Amino acid sequence: MLEGKELLEKAKLLSKQSEDEIARGCGYVGPSGRVLRKSFYRALIEAKGYKTNRQGRAGNRASRGRQAEFRTKVHGNGNLLIGHAYTKKLGLKPGQEFKIDLKKESNTIYLIPLN
Repeated sequence: MLEGKELLEKAKLLSKQSEDEIARGCGYVGPSGRVLRKSFYRALIEAKGYKTNRQGRAGNRASRGRQAEFRTKVHGNGNLLIGHAYTKKLGLKPGQEFKIDLKKESNTIYLIPLN
């Protein structure tokens, strides 16, 4: 991952590319191939001479990636997704089945385990 003057120069060379392509070109890609946007933007800010609190946040668990918000929305195709963070928190296992109980008067959805 480039830093400092090298980062600024490479980013300028790639400035006609998308933000993700610039980050990729500067080496900000994780082991899974995902673009590390937060690290890239933080490095750009530091390369421009601004101070960040990188060291102070390293041990802070709350700063680790996405956090479950217990919110979701209905997608354009009508699906309602309950993500991995929620099923993990409840200890649910793949293949576990549920009955869906709807309470129309309160717009409430209940998932009732079948096994």
